[in-house]
Amino acid sequence: MLFASLKSASETSASTKSRRSILSGAIVRRAMLNSFLKLNPVTMAHNPVMFVVEVGSVLTTILLILNALNHRGHTGFNLQITLWLWFTVLFANFAEAMAEGRGKAQADALRLAKSETTAYRVSKSGIEQVASSLLRSGDVVRVTTGQMIPGDGEVIEGIASVDESAITGESAPVIREAGGDRSAVTGGTRVLSDVITVKITSNPGETFLDRMIALVEGAERQKTPNEIALNILLAGLTIIFLLAVVTLQPFAIYSGAPQSVFVLVSLLVCLIPTTIGGLLSAIGIAGMDRLVQHNVLATSGRAVEAAGDVNTLLLDKTGTITLGNRQASEFVAAPGVSDEQLADAAQLSSLPDETPEGRSIVVLAKERYGLRGRELGQLNAEFIPFSATTRMSGIDLEGRSIRKGAVDAISKYLVEQGSQLPDEVRGSVEQIARSGGTPLVVAENGRALGVIHLKDIVKGGMRERFDQLRAMGIRTIMITGDNPLTAAAIAREAGVDDFLAEAKPKDKMDLIRREQSEGKLVAMTGDGTNDAPALAQADVGVAMNSGTQAAKEAGNMVDLDSNPTKLIEIVAIGKQLLMTRGALTTFSISNDVAKYFAIIPAMFAGVFPVLNSLNIMHLRTPESAILSAIIFNALIIITLVPLALRGVKYRPSSAAALLQRNLIVYGLGGIIVPFIGIKLIDMLITAIHLV
Repeated sequence: MLFASLKSASETSASTKSRRSILSGAIVRRAMLNSFLKLNPVTMAHNPVMFVVEVGSVLTTILLILNALNHRGHTGFNLQITLWLWFTVLFANFAEAMAEGRGKAQADALRLAKSETTAYRVSKSGIEQVASSLLRSGDVVRVTTGQMIPGDGEVIEGIASVDESAITGESAPVIREAGGDRSAVTGGTRVLSDVITVKITSNPGETFLDRMIALVEGAERQKTPNEIALNILLAGLTIIFLLAVVTLQPFAIYSGAPQSVFVLVSLLVCLIPTTIGGLLSAIGIAGMDRLVQHNVLATSGRAVEAAGDVNTLLLDKTGTITLGNRQASEFVAAPGVSDEQLADAAQLSSLPDETPEGRSIVVLAKERYGLRGRELGQLNAEFIPFSATTRMSGIDLEGRSIRKGAVDAISKYLVEQGSQLPDEVRGSVEQIARSGGTPLVVAENGRALGVIHLKDIVKGGMRERFDQLRAMGIRTIMITGDNPLTAAAIAREAGVDDFLAEAKPKDKMDLIRREQSEGKLVAMTGDGTNDAPALAQADVGVAMNSGTQAAKEAGNMVDLDSNPTKLIEIVAIGKQLLMTRGALTTFSISNDVAKYFAIIPAMFAGVFPVLNSLNIMHLRTPESAILSAIIFNALIIITLVPLALRGVKYRPSSAAALLQRNLIVYGLGGIIVPFIGIKLIDMLITAIHLV
């Protein structure tokens, strides 16, 4: 879970599991208290459905007291109706408070990382010690080994290893250096080695930690357009049923069956969509909380919803789809040269090469042909380092002169040695290039030995993940600076739907705008300043926490783990949020059907006996029918709280399949469950003589 590193090492796995639990004891206790605090009418007015229920509860409470003083009415029945109305309001508040409580618990843990520290500010007169709270945007500070970085900023000088576990929950340190895409640092992290000079980019109260605390607490959570639209629908339904119930009393009086206010309020509460009204806010908060649990910070609920509706996903090739470094995959020997001879020469020339490509050549020769690495000191060898001029490197030892490099560079070298590149080797070079690989030619003593095939290694499981996205109706596009030939080969191997080769910042922007002009929602990841325009243009822009400040400011989400492939999880969470809201809305509207059959016959069967045919549940008495319906209405909210917080399980499938499943499980289920529940409650309350 986010910020797990803030927990002491002595805590057990059981406590960690408890903290993950939706029904954690501390969160439940806080939520129970907040359920009462949220009864404030100003707070309740933000939820029209539950505000109406609260007004009805207040009205029945006043009438209950007046009737008790005047010895009128059925006090026991009226008291139970009133209590269950209050329970309905409290259970709805409890659902929202539970969702908020998990965010507050995370914010409390995060505050441990936000403390007053001493900063060493660089000024014209030298270095001065000041409190971190006195720093302003534009100040320059020096941070040395063991010191806390006092505020958000950019490294403008030096390179250092930084412990960011207080932010990401990962114990492995990261490198932060000046002049690159990994220059951004966050206040509250610690320098583990070396010295860096940081230019502060935030003012007190505006740091990344401050924004995170506010967001996970829900302090800045705004309702999304879909949520606002659903609120309007629910408010409209509430008004319609309110007018229906108010006009029902004159009809009841005319028919000779006047109804008490308690019965009318019960009817109103059962008819309006109280289930989704009580859970709507909790669903939205829980959706953002699930992102936080994946170490992703969304700046708004709008971004989470947009992720659920994404049509196009843009992914950078290097580090996202591929491992990020080319790896040696095979040795292609020239005619008259054995594979072992080529592998031996390639390994010898790569022994002093500390690049990932060089190390992969050594490893491949060892794994394929059992050639163990040799110590250069024992070989009495002379290493020829790589240079941009020669575009090759090599080694001279014991009468052997080995060179390894680009095709044209080795060709030139061979001509100088009175030789040339064989046609068979050129054919191998062209074949490797067509497949999207990078060929390196190896030569020894003026003779070409063959070609090393370097290729981008696609991460394991990427094709399966892209298949999942395709099943979700999402088109994937790989973005790369490679030439079209190489890009096409990687795209084919990875299984993406399309690719953009030789991509420049403007090309990314044009692609996003083209997709959006067709009515599609676009998501992308990025970490560099050159990605900022595209991140700002995308509907869902996920910036890497390891990236530049410009990228983080441009995106509407920040991935604290800096894992570009997490876009797939973000999309799934967004879809889960939309599915949960839709499923519970369907269930809420459907379960009103059973309440009609419970309350309407109970109200008028005495005057119109024909209505008894609607009492298909065979509820014992009118009072037990009304009380059973109002009890079920309250209990169903608290029963669905875990589902609202966890979310409906998402399985990649088509929109039609999801709709069908939603209608069967939550539509039909929303009709059947209340019939069973109300009947069982009716049997129970009549058995214990509550009515």
